[in-house]
Amino acid sequence: MKILLVCAAGMSTSLVVEKMKKAVKPEYREVVIDAVPVDQFEEVVKDYDVVLLGPQIRYKKKDFEKITGELGIPLEVINPTDYGMVRGDKILEQALKLTQKQ
Repeated sequence: MKILLVCAAGMSTSLVVEKMKKAVKPEYREVVIDAVPVDQFEEVVKDYDVVLLGPQIRYKKKDFEKITGELGIPLEVINPTDYGMVRGDKILEQALKLTQKQ
């Protein structure tokens, strides 16, 4: 599974990605987690299975859902508390649950 995190510039999200990678359990060895700034979203989104938006760009959700909806890729905004506390395990869990909803 490939998880894409999208944020304003990529700085704070890189910390979240590292924490998420540390939270990956052995049974999820095939999990790939990347982060890109908002201006690269359209270039790379088709290569991912799930998209999580940083809370600071939640205003882009409707625009991005038009794209992910056509591609069949689930999209959600990261829980702001989990993002702020850099709870990689909780954010990873959010992504995994999102893929199970499909």
